[in-house]
Amino acid sequence: MTDRTSFYRMVFLVGAAYDMILGALFFLAWRPIYDTLGIQPPGHTAYLHIATAYIFGQGLSYWYVSRNIIRNLDMVRVGIVYKAIYVGLAAYYLIIGQMIHPVFTWFAVFDFIFLLLFIACLRWAASSPEARPASV
Repeated sequence: MTDRTSFYRMVFLVGAAYDMILGALFFLAWRPIYDTLGIQPPGHTAYLHIATAYIFGQGLSYWYVSRNIIRNLDMVRVGIVYKAIYVGLAAYYLIIGQMIHPVFTWFAVFDFIFLLLFIACLRWAASSPEARPASV
């Protein structure tokens, strides 16, 4: 295993922990979190539970990537899309002055860092001998 492989495995392990913990916390304890942050609760909790379950599931996919990056490159691509969507939406709501709370801006900053690292991983994998199909 190369140093790069080890580095990207750690990136995806941290990404997995980050999304799984955030997803689980907001799923299970959204009310105390919202109360602490002074955020108005949503009209229906289904929106929150669906989003946080998705975040947890995305984190689980990063754990699978950490186990075998090359085999799971499609999940890296999905992760790039997921992170780009969140960062883009967060930037939009920040620009129009409707960001729900500054903590969600910080989540976007962290997701932007993960986005850049995921893109770098994909580029590295494209040039990795491990990623090339076996000769017939």
